Amino acid sequence: MSDPLAVIAQFPGVPEAVDEARQAVDRLYRHRVLRRASPAVSAESSLRGARASAAIEGTDVTLDALRREEVHDPLVQGALRASAEMGRLGPTWRKAPRQVLARLHTVAAAGLTEQASLGRPRSSDEAPDPLSLGPAPGAADTATRMESLLALLERPTKAPAIVLAAVVHGELAVLRPFGSADGVVARAAGRLTLVEYGLDPKSLVAVEVGHLEPDYAEALRAYLTGTPEGVATWVQHCASAVTLGVRETTAICEALQRG
Repeated sequence: MSDPLAVIAQFPGVPEAVDEARQAVDRLYRHRVLRRASPAVSAESSLRGARASAAIEGTDVTLDALRREEVHDPLVQGALRASAEMGRLGPTWRKAPRQVLARLHTVAAAGLTEQASLGRPRSSDEAPDPLSLGPAPGAADTATRMESLLALLERPTKAPAIVLAAVVHGELAVLRPFGSADGVVARAAGRLTLVEYGLDPKSLVAVEVGHLEPDYAEALRAYLTGTPEGVATWVQHCASAVTLGVRETTAICEALQRG
């Protein structure tokens, strides 16, 4: 199969969901506030995305507490660092994805695991399961699938960025390749893919907020089945998360417009 992502992009329900998300992003980029305040919108989107990513892992804090720098939980701080790091890692993502993932884990998992484990694939066959997805694949199987994922990132594809981002996010979330902060890394890598592969080049969409929907873990379980129906369910969820993330960012724009 020369372009497996293009095949996924044609699964039932996927083209419509992807098209809806793309149109939502296009409408967002036409918002008048972005002519003068695009960096401020991106910064606020990143903050909300980091908060949402930590909340998915079970640590929910308020935006006000984050702004006042009152939150010192290592998971939340790791999500904030990963979000901040994305801007620096973007140009490297296409060329050296392994290096980028290692760096994302290093900043996301600091304080959660031993220093020597930061940025390194797990050697244990066991990994934490905060979303109750079931046992992670063993270390050897995980390494094999990670190689396949990295090869996929280097292969040209006609699939939309949302499909590639969904597969990147899904694989990292279910494989749990590092054994700590894997969910934070997965969501950061998914957002980075949307940015670097052209859907959201200014990183405006608070896509992690969209993943806060209750069906996030359920959609990942569907992806785990490996069936066309299950994979389609996950990609549709990811497209919906983009649409919901646009809604969140539009609210940011409206608040700035009101002053």
